[in-house]
Amino acid sequence: MNSLPEYSPADYNLSSLCLRHPTPDEQIQIWTTTAATWGDPLDLLPLWLQRFKYLTTIPLAKNGGMTMWILTNTNYLPDQRPILSSCDTFLKRSLSSDAQGNTKDNIIYGIASVFTPPQYRRRGYAARLMEELSKKLHSWQSVHAPCIGSILYSDIGRSYYTKLGWHVNASNIHYTFKPAQVPWPSCTEGISKSRLAELCDIDEVMIRKAMKLPTNEERRRVVIIPDVEHMLWHIEKGEFMSNLFLGKIPSLKGVIIGVPGNRMWAIWTHCYYTHPEAQSSENGLYILRLVVENDECTIDNDTELADLLKAILRAAQYEATEWKLDYINLWEPSLLVQRLIGKSGIEHAATDRKDKAVASGMWYDENGSNIDPPLWINNERYAYC
Repeated sequence: MNSLPEYSPADYNLSSLCLRHPTPDEQIQIWTTTAATWGDPLDLLPLWLQRFKYLTTIPLAKNGGMTMWILTNTNYLPDQRPILSSCDTFLKRSLSSDAQGNTKDNIIYGIASVFTPPQYRRRGYAARLMEELSKKLHSWQSVHAPCIGSILYSDIGRSYYTKLGWHVNASNIHYTFKPAQVPWPSCTEGISKSRLAELCDIDEVMIRKAMKLPTNEERRRVVIIPDVEHMLWHIEKGEFMSNLFLGKIPSLKGVIIGVPGNRMWAIWTHCYYTHPEAQSSENGLYILRLVVENDECTIDNDTELADLLKAILRAAQYEATEWKLDYINLWEPSLLVQRLIGKSGIEHAATDRKDKAVASGMWYDENGSNIDPPLWINNERYAYC
C-alpha cells in the first residue's frame, strides 16, 4: 500500500472527503486494525478475520442487508486511499403507526462498528462520517420501503452522538438475573433453531394487530420487526464464539410455555466475549425477545402469568449455568412484564444504561428532514446492532 499523507485536524472539512464502500482488501485492513485495538495476540488475527468475514454471510447481513462504509479522500485510488473512519449499516424492517392506527411498512438502518484508526483519531473524522451517512441513508436502498430513521447503540456515553443528531431513546433499561443451579422447569419446552421462523411470524402478526389499534399517544409509534433474520444474526454470532471457546454450539435458542393462544416465550443468544474460564469473564445469556401471547387479555391474570414468567426465567438460569455464562440480560421489558418480574420472586436488578449500549435514533420525515423522536416500541436486544 502506498504511503498516505498526514492529515491536519482541520482536514475533516475538506470537500474531497466522502463516503465510499471498501474493497475486499480494504475490508481486511479495517478488520485487522480493529482487532489490533482489542489488544489480542497477533496469532489470533486469522481467527478474528475469519469471524469478521463470517458475520457478513449470516442472516440480516447477507444479500445486501449489511453495508460497509468508509470516509476517505477522493484524490486517492481504491486500495491506496486513507480509511479515515468506517462503519457498518444493517437494513431493518419496521412498522410505524399514527394515533388512529394507520400503519405503514418502512425501514430503519442500524449503524454499528463506528471505528477510526488510532492515527486518525481526535480529528473529527468519525463526526464527518456520521454527518455524510445521515444524509445518505434516507434514500439508500429505498426500493425496499421508505426509510424513516437510523439507530445506533452508543458505547461512549450519551452526548457525542446526540450532538450529531442521534437522540437518546427515552428508555434504556435492562434487567439482570443471576445464573442458578436449578432444574430445567418440566412445564416448559426448549425452542430449537428450526422453530424460530414460526414463532417470529406469529409475533409479527400480533405486533401488526397491536399497531393498528388507536391510541392516545400523539407521537408516531415505531417498531423494528423482530423477524427471524434478527434472531439468527445474534444467535449465529454467538454460535461462532461458543464453538471457538468450547468446541460446541448450544442447541436451545429459547424456551416456551403454555398452550397456543396463551403462551409465553423467550428467544435468547449466548454471548461470549472472553473464554468462560478467564478470571474476569463477562459473558451473558441475552434474551433477544420476550413474547406474551394475547397480552391484551391478561390484566386480571397476573398470578398465573407471573408463574409462567418464573418458569421462563428459571429455564434461562439453568441455561446460563450449563453454558458457563455470568448473567442473564433482558432489555426493555413491557410494563406488564416488569410487573410480573416483581411478582416472580426471582432476584433481579434493573439498570438504566448511561454509558454503554445507549439506544439513540435519528428520525426522518418523507423528505429526509430530521423530526422529533417517535415512540420506539420493543426496544429489546434483538434490535441491537
